[in-house]
Amino acid sequence: MRKHIYVLTCVFLALPSFAAQKPELIPFWDRSNEQNNATIAHDAWQSVLDTYLKQHASGINRFDYGSLKSTEVDISKLNSYLNKLQSIDPREYSRAEQKAYWINFYNSLTVKVVVDSYPVDSIKEIHESWIPRSGPWGDVHARVAGQELTLDNIEHGILRPIWNDDRIHYAVNCASIGCPNLATEAYTAQNMELLLNSGAREYVNHPRGVDVVDEDFIVLSSIYDWWVFDFGNSEEGVIAHLLKYANPDLAEQLNNFDGAIDYEYDWDLNQP
Repeated sequence: MRKHIYVLTCVFLALPSFAAQKPELIPFWDRSNEQNNATIAHDAWQSVLDTYLKQHASGINRFDYGSLKSTEVDISKLNSYLNKLQSIDPREYSRAEQKAYWINFYNSLTVKVVVDSYPVDSIKEIHESWIPRSGPWGDVHARVAGQELTLDNIEHGILRPIWNDDRIHYAVNCASIGCPNLATEAYTAQNMELLLNSGAREYVNHPRGVDVVDEDFIVLSSIYDWWVFDFGNSEEGVIAHLLKYANPDLAEQLNNFDGAIDYEYDWDLNQP
């Protein structure tokens, strides 16, 4: 009996740490200065995106981690950008600037994490813990305002609870084929709404987001299972969310759907 319990425990611990994870605010970051009209520049990140992120005929943007790793001047540019973000206390800026700051920080930091360990077939191969394929999300990769930060801290302790915006899931990128696209533009306070809405529409209307197999069976991205708390906390809530961004044909299929739903996700690296 003891042997069986041990095996089951190991399987449980190897499950993704983000499964069905509720947002939980880190109070330290819940502050802003709405009187500050200053902006945070993301030009260096935009330059990296322009050079290494390519749109693909499949509708899934690809990032050339290998080429970036072999180009010293651009690796230096990415590192300098991340060092600059870590030298800023985002709490001294407006909420609008903070939102762009944290999304760009998450995405550029994810790229660095992958590049530092490249070549890998999946981001889940990168981890400091002893748990196989647990991914880098719980590892400390940055320090801002004296606070150590993980990718999970940024997404679940800052972005999700402070902004309560389900479109955040279309903005932060986990370097995987199954993930919503890494945007070709760096986020700013000015382009935020445009990018969030376009990211939602692109993903919902792509088969990796919603795949209507037939009138009795739909396969949805696992993000609608993992983060169901942000999508109405039910399958009905998820469908209502999808209808906001679905094109007319998909919307008609969803409105008439009364079958089974399954969830899938492709963890292969979003490389060329």
